[in-house]
Amino acid sequence: MDAGRLRVPAGAVDWAIAVGVAALSLGGGLSGQHPDGAREVLGAVLLAGAGVALLARRRAPRVVLAVTAMCTVGYEAAGFTVLSVPYLVSVYGAVRAGHRAPTVAVSVALLVVLQVTALVFRDGPAREAFGAARDVLEIAWLIAAFAAGEALRQAERRAEEAERTREETARRRADEERLHIARELHDSLTHQISVIKVQSEVAVHMARRRGEEVPGTLLAIQAAGREATRELRATLEALRDDDTAPPRGLDDIPKLVERARSMDLDATLTVEGRRHDVPAAVGRTAYRIVQEALTNTARHAAATTATVRIAYGPDRLSVQVDDDGKATPADAPAPGLGLLGMRERVTALGGRLRAEPRPDHGFTVLAELPVERAS
Repeated sequence: MDAGRLRVPAGAVDWAIAVGVAALSLGGGLSGQHPDGAREVLGAVLLAGAGVALLARRRAPRVVLAVTAMCTVGYEAAGFTVLSVPYLVSVYGAVRAGHRAPTVAVSVALLVVLQVTALVFRDGPAREAFGAARDVLEIAWLIAAFAAGEALRQAERRAEEAERTREETARRRADEERLHIARELHDSLTHQISVIKVQSEVAVHMARRRGEEVPGTLLAIQAAGREATRELRATLEALRDDDTAPPRGLDDIPKLVERARSMDLDATLTVEGRRHDVPAAVGRTAYRIVQEALTNTARHAAATTATVRIAYGPDRLSVQVDDDGKATPADAPAPGLGLLGMRERVTALGGRLRAEPRPDHGFTVLAELPVERAS
C-alpha cells in the first residue's frame, strides 16, 4: 500500500511553502494601508524576501529565523502593517530543529524592537503605534508557532526512539537465536565426535594389543577426533561465556599467552601506559580478540613467535597481536567467522579493528576500543 502513495519531494514542499507565504504576505501588505513611492517598493521587497527565505529553513533554520526577523522590522519601518507569517513559520522550523533557546531570544528581542520601531517611524499616539506593532507580531501567534514546532519535535523523537527500540529488540532476539542454534549444534557435534573418538581409540588399542599394525587412516581418525574435541570444548567455553559464568577480561590475558606457549609458540605480553579500570565489555572484547588472534596464529599461520601488546590511553584501550607467520601483503585475509566475530565485537563498542598482513610477512590484529573513565 505504501508503494501506491504519492510522495511529494521535500524540495517541492519547501518551494510551495515559500512561494505561498511570500504571496500571502505581499498580498496582505498591498491590500491594506501602505505607503507610496520608494517605501512601498522597499516594503514589498522585504515582504516577498521574508517568504522566499523560507526555502532554506531545513538547512539553516537559525539563519532563516534571523533573516525573517530583520525583514519584519524592515517592512514595519517602511510603513506596512501585516502579520509576519514568514517569521512564524521560521519559529516553527527552528523549534522543530531543536533550537529553542535561540528562538526564544530572537523572538523576545523582535517584540521589543517592533515596539521601538513603531514609536520611531509611525506618526500618531503611542497607543496606535503599539497596536500596529502587535498587528505585525502577536504574542499568541508566536506561542502557537513555538508550541507546534515543539510538539512535532517531541513526536519525531518518540518515533525515532520507538524505532530504535524495535531494532535493538530484533537484534537481541536474533543474537539469542543464533546463540541457541550454535549451542544446539555444538552439543550435537560433541556427542557424535566423542563417539568417533572413543571407537577409534578402542580400535587402535585392540590392534596394538593383538600385535597388529595400526592402519594410518585409523590413527588419523584418532588424532582428528582428539583435535576436534579440544576445539569444540574451547567453542563451548566461548558460547557459554554469559552472565552465568565469570566474565573474562584483561586479567585473564596472561593465561592466554601462557597457553599459546604450550603450543610451541614463542608468545610475549607487553603492557604499556598507566593501567586503569575499563568497562567489563571492553575487557571481555580485549580478551576475545587476543584469544582469537593467538588461536589463529597457532593453527593456521605457521608462525614461531607472537607478541601481544596492551596499551592504556586516556580515552581508549589498544590491543595488538602480531605474528611472524607466512602471510604476506599479497594475501587477502579470509573473511572467516573469527575475524567477523572480532569486528562485530569492536564495532558494537564504537571502536575500530584492523586485521591485515604485515609489510614483510606475518599478520597483525589491532583493535582500538573507546574507554569512558569515571571522573
